[in-house]
Amino acid sequence: MRVLKFGGSSVGTPDALEKVISIITKSKEEDELAVVVSAFRGVTDQLLVMSSLASEGDLSYKDHLREIEERHYDAIRALVPAKHQSDVITSFKLTLNELEDVLQGVALIRELTRKTLDFIVGFGERFSALVLAAALSSRHVPAQFTDTRRLIKTDNQFGAARVKIAETYSNLKAYADKSRGKVIVATGFIASTENNESTTLGRGGSDYTASLFGAAMNAERVEIWTDVDGLMTADPRKVRRAFPVANATYEEAMELSHFGAKVIYPPTIQPALKSGVLIVIKNTFNPDQPGTMIRDKADYKPGMIRGISSIDNISLITIKGSGMIGISGVASRMFTALAREGINIILITQSSSEHTVTLAVLPHQADVARLSIQNEFRTELNEDLIDEIKIERDLSVVAVVGGNMRRIPGIAGRVFNALGRNGINIVAIAQGSSERNISFVVDKKNEKKALNTLHDAFFLAGVKSVNLYMVGVGLIGGTLLDILTEQSESLYKEYQIDINLKGVANSRKMVIDEAGISLKEWRERLEKGEDDMDLPGFVEQMAEMNLPNSIFIDCTASTDIQKVYEEVLSKSISIVTPNKKANSSSQELFDRLQKTADRHNCAFRYETNVGAGLPLIGTMNEMVTTGDRVDRIEGVLSGTLSYIFNNYDGSTPFSEVVKQAREKGYTEPDPREDLNGFDVGRKLLILARVAGFKLEFEDVEIQNLVPKGARNGGSVEEFFDKLSEYDHEFELLLKEAAKEGKKLCYIAKFENGKPRVALEQIGSDHPFYNLSGSDNIIALYTRHYNENPMVIQGPGAGANVTAGGIIADILRVTNTKATSNSGS
Repeated sequence: MRVLKFGGSSVGTPDALEKVISIITKSKEEDELAVVVSAFRGVTDQLLVMSSLASEGDLSYKDHLREIEERHYDAIRALVPAKHQSDVITSFKLTLNELEDVLQGVALIRELTRKTLDFIVGFGERFSALVLAAALSSRHVPAQFTDTRRLIKTDNQFGAARVKIAETYSNLKAYADKSRGKVIVATGFIASTENNESTTLGRGGSDYTASLFGAAMNAERVEIWTDVDGLMTADPRKVRRAFPVANATYEEAMELSHFGAKVIYPPTIQPALKSGVLIVIKNTFNPDQPGTMIRDKADYKPGMIRGISSIDNISLITIKGSGMIGISGVASRMFTALAREGINIILITQSSSEHTVTLAVLPHQADVARLSIQNEFRTELNEDLIDEIKIERDLSVVAVVGGNMRRIPGIAGRVFNALGRNGINIVAIAQGSSERNISFVVDKKNEKKALNTLHDAFFLAGVKSVNLYMVGVGLIGGTLLDILTEQSESLYKEYQIDINLKGVANSRKMVIDEAGISLKEWRERLEKGEDDMDLPGFVEQMAEMNLPNSIFIDCTASTDIQKVYEEVLSKSISIVTPNKKANSSSQELFDRLQKTADRHNCAFRYETNVGAGLPLIGTMNEMVTTGDRVDRIEGVLSGTLSYIFNNYDGSTPFSEVVKQAREKGYTEPDPREDLNGFDVGRKLLILARVAGFKLEFEDVEIQNLVPKGARNGGSVEEFFDKLSEYDHEFELLLKEAAKEGKKLCYIAKFENGKPRVALEQIGSDHPFYNLSGSDNIIALYTRHYNENPMVIQGPGAGANVTAGGIIADILRVTNTKATSNSGS
């Protein structure tokens, strides 16, 4: 014997019912069958609405009634051949008339009791079982419509009646013995009292009906057919990469279903657990999938948890006071007070000092719960033995479930480490002595983020999803996205990093899409985008998505973007940027950004601020962190000026060398921005700050290489005309250096607390003498490197090099998210 239960999604349309019929027909060839069905999708909700309308005397309930009638007639016409339709239509019409009569009675007296409501909402299952039984019979599959109110007996707690197990099992077994050779098509959800008054088993009770059938008949298995491939590792509506688990224990399934896993209804497990009946979760629309097997014992992979579930909206009630310490009976009084009001406690946690007790309840019960506790402890409140009874709203419970957790140390550590790295604060924690479940409360806005963070941490074999939001897609930004397009597959395969572009913007337009933006199509998406660029709006949408492992990338040269850095970091979103404007503005902002990143457990990475992709800032950070002290910094920090002076040998006028550098793309569109030395000054300032010195940009002494007469206004062409008038001055400087056997070099130097940027003459014994091309070079003189400096040299400019440095920062953030640049 097998029991098959089909939920509302499985019997929602004639097409879906055809799949159900196919599954039943195939299964009938192998076993005796009992089939339990829910109402057509949405019908139970319609019946509730109709009941409410009728109780108010609103005759529009008849419109809903007509919709239900037509929907079932459509199903009969689609599934049952014309020559067999008369009998089923007659039966359906008689049942519908019964519903119509009771609704009319409710409308006349304008009263709706729970008993009457149970009678009304049960019609959905009666209709669907009637239609399915007729459809099977018309296809030569012997089927017997079964109204389970005759078989399943309960008490009179209308709305959530308790089953009288012994009597029910006896009825079901006897009925199954009489019905051999026929497919039992039974109504789920409904039952009756000893007086034959209709009751319901609570929302989702059709699963319970199936489990009762399975236990009573000693069935081989109970199959729950739904619209997903099994019990999922997480809710696929909240966790995109959730997948079905092959096995679970009864206890694990109960824990997951209690905390919101909607595939099965919690009481379903009880009859099966006691009888040892196998439960299988299957997908009506993908029947070849193996589904999930729920049994007494299940296989485990090392370190594996079974699933992550959540309740998305709860309230916390906290009772605090010294009067509870060491006093027996406090918990008993509290639970009794709540039980009197029918309040269900979802989670409870108590401090070891007994000073504080926290309860989680459903939001609509929170005020009633607080009032009942206040009434129970009125004396203690008046005598200040209890300080307060506080409600916290807009919270969610997340549960990590796995029977194997009690055997493996460190699971809780992994949970809380993953949450902390993503800036998710935990409001309350509870863990049972079985160690099968770790439950914790977070802000409702962080529920989805917590689920995705933990799912990545436990189920994706080390794969980390990284969500990128990029502003600035010019030369560097565009190159970065092109490189990521080429490397995304290898990053996934070799480093288990899944790159997801969620937002992209230029100075005119922006696109943000939680579903993701294809790296191959970002240019087209941005070009066709309808949203004008709005930086605060971009940041707001990014924060509202609240995705784990989010990184904001600023590839602009704008001074305005830095205004949102602090807000971005405060949302636990990391920042990676080659834009040096923020770090070279005020010391106060520099310090504040570092502290904000640290406080919110995210990273602020800016390796490419100086030296493009050279490992300079990270190296200096490590030196300082490990106790070294930077005493002196010397460097050629401009690839542009490095190229110009490495190629200026007097054979070509200085202005022409600058023009050649511009044509090769080494300079800014206006070379004055390179020659004025300000960019080098900013870089030196950043290095000095990384080394631990407090400085402002005004403290940097800068030699401006743009002759005074060529500094003011005019186009770039006019500038070159002016610059050519000063070629002889640069020639004199070159000749002076040559006389001493030296060469010209534009050097940034920090020594004795003083930063200076100037054109210097250096001899062959200088570390920078043999510099060539557009390379950068930096010499660090420290406590440990005092005689021979640490020298770092390499390309200091270029889109590819800079983009590579940004990718390196992204990888560092992904692997060590909780560490900002100040501690890298």
